[in-house]
Amino acid sequence: MDDGLADLLHRVVMLLGDAARRRPDDGLTYSQLRLLGTLEDVEPTTQHRLAQALSVSDPAISRALRPLETDGLVQITVDPEHARRRLVRLTDAGREAFHTAGKPLYDELRAGLVAAGFPYERYLRDTLRLAEILASDPDR
Repeated sequence: MDDGLADLLHRVVMLLGDAARRRPDDGLTYSQLRLLGTLEDVEPTTQHRLAQALSVSDPAISRALRPLETDGLVQITVDPEHARRRLVRLTDAGREAFHTAGKPLYDELRAGLVAAGFPYERYLRDTLRLAEILASDPDR
């Protein structure tokens, strides 16, 4: 691997790690923001599918959802099609909390990546195009 690329990747990983360890002023952790953002993309979903999407265990997702439900950021209901399953949805407050709290983190990460020489705008453009292609693929 090119030493310049390895150095860039190291700086990016360090930046992401620093951001993940800090707790934003609104009290949401990086993990909670990640959970809310994932939920926004896949809601409504079961707790099990949410755990799979985040690569965590079912008990871990259950523990992570409790304070979010208490704070009114997510709603957990019994699946009408299967009484043992729980469906998870973002509330309006959860959606707003995610976008409000996530914006400074997004801006900080973007600025750090650009400062580190990462071609962020090209990456974003390519990622959005890939998402469009995947969404239009009927075999997906």
